[in-house]
Amino acid sequence: MTSVTRWVEVHRLAVAGGEAGIARDAGGRVGGVWLARSRFADVARLAGLTLTLGEDARALYQLGWAKDATGDRAAALEYYGHALRLYRAAGDRRDEAATLSNIGGVYDGLGERQRALEYFGQALPILREVGARAGEAATLSNIGLVYDSMGERQRALEYYGRALPIRREAGDRAGEAATLNNIGEVYRGLGERQRALEYYGQALPIVREVGDRAGEAATLNNIGGAYHGLGEPERALEYFGLALPIRREVGDRAGEAVTRYNVAMICRDQGELGRAVAELEQVVELDRQVSDPDLQSDTEMLRRVRQELASSDPGRGSQ
Repeated sequence: MTSVTRWVEVHRLAVAGGEAGIARDAGGRVGGVWLARSRFADVARLAGLTLTLGEDARALYQLGWAKDATGDRAAALEYYGHALRLYRAAGDRRDEAATLSNIGGVYDGLGERQRALEYFGQALPILREVGARAGEAATLSNIGLVYDSMGERQRALEYYGRALPIRREAGDRAGEAATLNNIGEVYRGLGERQRALEYYGQALPIVREVGDRAGEAATLNNIGGAYHGLGEPERALEYFGLALPIRREVGDRAGEAVTRYNVAMICRDQGELGRAVAELEQVVELDRQVSDPDLQSDTEMLRRVRQELASSDPGRGSQ
């Protein structure tokens, strides 16, 4: 058996035998590997089994990560909050900082930018204090992401520019790819789509090399968006089509909704209104599942496209 398979079996036996310490160690090892491979549903199940034997900070942290990655941000905040309390009680400064940074990421995903910056701001000095260079780079990159969301793109590039060399120095290939992707997103927002494609092109082989399936899907989606902006809808649909099954595979419902929305908008522009409606119906359902704040606007878009379809085919309006 592979080492991961052995640890999975150790974890199963430990849970069955009520051996909490062994289950926590084995579950934490396996969870770390699976998170890197975007096996979020498996991580959630594993952590849940570990927690049947009592509270464990690492299991709670990994469960929070898995929930955030699959769009259940309310649950992510709950589990991260429990993990943070335990890490602080244990005086574990490194993991306290990592949890603070991840909570900031959840708030950013919820659109609460200032609250996200507060958590990143709490995490950053602790990470520097304990010499966690990879964590420092991740937090700098996250701060850049918030500033990009706020439209402060030059400030975002400043933080990404500080994060990238640290990630390379630390050998954090997955993190390097994430930052390259983020820089590409800034340039896409600035209308420099060819430059954006250069950064996405650097990120894509790295995420594939490290087996980061969620990162691969995000990069493919970003490339599709850049081509759409360049007026190449067929090429955009090609990349969205590559991203979609990966997002379904890893259980990223929020990401799947984003990609489907992109496909729907291209189909609408090309006059394929029936397909656009079908995609938007799935977007709205996914929004409901993950309590996405975009639900209202996506529902309104679905209503408008349905009206366009009815107008183009009067027979549909009487159904």
